[in-house]
Amino acid sequence: MPGPTALPAPRSPVDSPSLWRATSVARPEFGSLAGEQSFDVAIIGGGYTGLSTARYLAKAGLSPVVIEANHIGWGASGRNGGVVSGKFRIGFKDIAARYGLDTARRMHDLGLEAVEHVGRLVDELGIEGADYRPSGSLRCAHNAHTLDVLKSEAAWLREALGDRGISILSAGEVTAETGSRGFTGGMLSTHGGVIHPLNFVLGLAAGLKAEGIAIHEATPVTRFGRDGTGVIVETLAGRITARQLVIATNSYSDLTPATAPVRKAIIPFRSAMVATEPLVGTPGVGLLASGRSYTETRRMMRWFRKSGDRLLYGGRGAFGKTDTQSAFAALEKAMVRQFPELASVKVTHRWSGLVAMTLDSLPHLGRLDDRVVYSVGYNGTGVALASGIGRHVAALVTGGTPDLGLLTRQPLPPIPFYGLREPAVRLVAGWYQFLDAIGR
Repeated sequence: MPGPTALPAPRSPVDSPSLWRATSVARPEFGSLAGEQSFDVAIIGGGYTGLSTARYLAKAGLSPVVIEANHIGWGASGRNGGVVSGKFRIGFKDIAARYGLDTARRMHDLGLEAVEHVGRLVDELGIEGADYRPSGSLRCAHNAHTLDVLKSEAAWLREALGDRGISILSAGEVTAETGSRGFTGGMLSTHGGVIHPLNFVLGLAAGLKAEGIAIHEATPVTRFGRDGTGVIVETLAGRITARQLVIATNSYSDLTPATAPVRKAIIPFRSAMVATEPLVGTPGVGLLASGRSYTETRRMMRWFRKSGDRLLYGGRGAFGKTDTQSAFAALEKAMVRQFPELASVKVTHRWSGLVAMTLDSLPHLGRLDDRVVYSVGYNGTGVALASGIGRHVAALVTGGTPDLGLLTRQPLPPIPFYGLREPAVRLVAGWYQFLDAIGR
C-alpha cells in the first residue's frame, strides 16, 4: 500500500451559515481517530446513510465505526431544506411504463417505508430538536398544462397503486394553502412532512453514541485496500482494519481520493436556500399557514416551507464550488415574485449545499466487490431515503438480498464524459430555464 497522501485539514462546522446552524441543539462531541483500531465494518461518511447503517449493523450484532471527514452535519445532512419525502425524481407512473407495475409498486412502498422510518427514528431516539411534523406536501402547478399532468398522476396513483393519500386542489385552495395567487391548482400528498435536518442528524449521532457505537469526526480517509480477508482503511492519524467497508459519502465523494470508486457515478449539483426574519408583525405572517412543504412544477423547481415563523425558499441552479451573491439574489427575486408580501421582509440566512444527481434519477445501492458496499445518489430527497436506506445497506453487508426495486445497481454506472459534467449541467439547466420561461 502506498505511503500517506497529504490532505487539507477538515473544514470547520460553521462553514455553512444556515438557519439550521443558528438554531441547532448542542452538538455531541466525537474525537478523531488516532492509532490502530479494529471493527467488523468501517463506514465512510457520517450523514444519514452512514449513521443509520451503523445502527442497524449494531442491532445485527456487528461492531461498526463511522468515519466522518469533517463534523457530523457538515455535509448535506445538515444543509438540506428539511423536506421529508418518499418520492423519486422519476415518477411512479413512468417507472411502471418502463419497468412494470410490480416494480413501481415496490418503489412506492420503499418511499413510504422511508418516510415512516424517519418518524420511528425520532421517536425511538427521542430527538425532540428534530421538530418533525408529518404535515404532508403540496406540488403547486404553475400553469394549466402542469395541472393536467398532476391530475393524471393523482388518478393513476389512486387506481394503480391504491394510494389514498393523494388529492387535487383547485387554484383557490392552493391560494388558501400558500398565500400565493400564482398557481392554477396542485396535488396534495399526506405522506411526509418537514424536519430540522441538522438537529435530526445530530440527534441520530447522539443516539448512536449512547448505544456505544463508535463515531470519529475530523478523520478524512486517505485510502483503503485489501488485507487478507478484510480491508485496511487509512486516515491521516490512524488505521482501521475491518471485514467490510461501506461508502456513504453521496454528493461529497470528492473530499478525498478514497471515495473515487463512487465519485464518477454522481453529479454534484448545488442547491441554494434563504430564510427570512420572523414573519410575526410583517405582511407575510399568514403565508404557508398549513406548515407543509411546497414545490412548484417548473423544471428548475423552487420549493418553500415554514420553519417556526420564518419562511424558507430554495431552488437549484446555484452553480460553482462556492456560494455566490448572484445566486442568492436570483433566489430572493423569485421569492418576492412568488410572495409580494415579502418585499420588505429581511432575509437573515443564506446557504447552499450539494445534491447528488444520477443519470437515471435514482439512488444507487450495491457492491463494488465482496468487501465494499456503496449507497449514493439521492437526487435531492435524501432526508427520508438516505436514513431509511441504512437498514438495507446493513442487510446487504450481512449477506441479505433485500428487495430494493430499481435501487440496486451493480456494477455502479459511471457518468459518461465525466470531465464535461459542469458545462453539461449548465447547458441543460439553461434549456430548462428557457422552457419554463415560455410556459412549456
